[in-house]
Amino acid sequence: MAVDLLLGLQWGDEGKGKIVDVLTQNYDIIARFQGGPNAGHTLIFDGFKHVLHTIPSGIFHKTALNVVGNGVVIDPVIFKKELENLDQHNIDYTSKLLISRKAHLILPTHRLLDAASETSKGKAKIGSTLKGIGPTYMDKTGRNGMRVGDLELDNWKDKYKSLTKKHIKMLEFFDVDIQYDLDELEAEFCLGIDKLKTLQFIDSEEFLNNAMKEKKSILAEGAQGSLLDIDFGTYPFVTSSNTTAAGACTGLGVAPNKIGDVFGIFKAYTTRVGSGPFPTELFDEDGATMAKVGHEFGATTGRPRRCGWLDLVALKYANQVNGVTQLMMMKGDVLSGFKTLKVCTSYKYKGKEVTHLPYNIEPENVTPVYTEFKGWSDDLTGMTSEDQLPQNLLDYIAFIEKETEVPVKIVSVGPDRKQTITRQ
Repeated sequence: MAVDLLLGLQWGDEGKGKIVDVLTQNYDIIARFQGGPNAGHTLIFDGFKHVLHTIPSGIFHKTALNVVGNGVVIDPVIFKKELENLDQHNIDYTSKLLISRKAHLILPTHRLLDAASETSKGKAKIGSTLKGIGPTYMDKTGRNGMRVGDLELDNWKDKYKSLTKKHIKMLEFFDVDIQYDLDELEAEFCLGIDKLKTLQFIDSEEFLNNAMKEKKSILAEGAQGSLLDIDFGTYPFVTSSNTTAAGACTGLGVAPNKIGDVFGIFKAYTTRVGSGPFPTELFDEDGATMAKVGHEFGATTGRPRRCGWLDLVALKYANQVNGVTQLMMMKGDVLSGFKTLKVCTSYKYKGKEVTHLPYNIEPENVTPVYTEFKGWSDDLTGMTSEDQLPQNLLDYIAFIEKETEVPVKIVSVGPDRKQTITRQ
């Protein structure tokens, strides 16, 4: 049995959480493979809005098991708050939520280091969510990190104290004034650890490979977006993990030949949170309208998202890197009312027209080249089948399919799980 994979194809915030929630009914196991509480997966159903940061988006379904894989970094403080939010809705997560022993822990001092590092950069800051993600992955690759499995050992507190002491010395390196009360932070951290230890810890790679042998269906859930990948994103304005399909293999212990379908999620337009290049970004009324109608604010940070036209150069690049087999288009309803739509189909790069994503897409090097489309005025939010969609939207979708050579299988027409149209 192969593992299907779902990931974002832009700079995050594509709507992955909703689609995981929609697809969970088809899977026995949902497994998160990278990132941490810098992610924000929003799900809306039954009149409630739920935002998950670390917990897989299948947690609201009664039958599916949810696995936090080894590639994820966990902040016990934030994780505790997520679990408490689930308590309000009587979600039985103790039997449905499994944690990899190899997942790394975010310490309070990781967050302090993140804040100090970002502050010290001044105008050159990269737009960190300040959740301690980068410093945690640095400790992981530096072979200093603490993992969930350490909590089962008698000396875990000694390891914690040793690493914290090292971090405090590192803070002195930054010429910034970061105020903190370590006793208060540690008290909160210990409460989070106590809550985390009520869950079942597993050797996740063994668990998942055994599940495949037992013909269990598995969906791997990614966080952030492909253009934020540490290797293939718009470096250095990226996250600290591999958000692309390869990250599912290393983040879960799944062999490459065990990957099945790759579901790529993208918005009908493009957004970005924080710093970094964005060739199709709009600074006019169209961009403001997208932001307002699409409620474009980060689910984790609350920061306003920058908005722009769909960038097919970047989308085709993400498809290529990930081996996408099915596309799923989100927020088509947000574009209703635009008389004319634009899609970037190539770049003017250093005086030449290119159709691939070059090494540097800063504005001084790149100018987008657009193809225009007629818009539509229909309200899509109440539509339930493909034959109800306006022809201009269908033409828009057909052009995307032709350019990417990948079928668009799902069109989302609103935030609720019911506002999802599956195409034949």
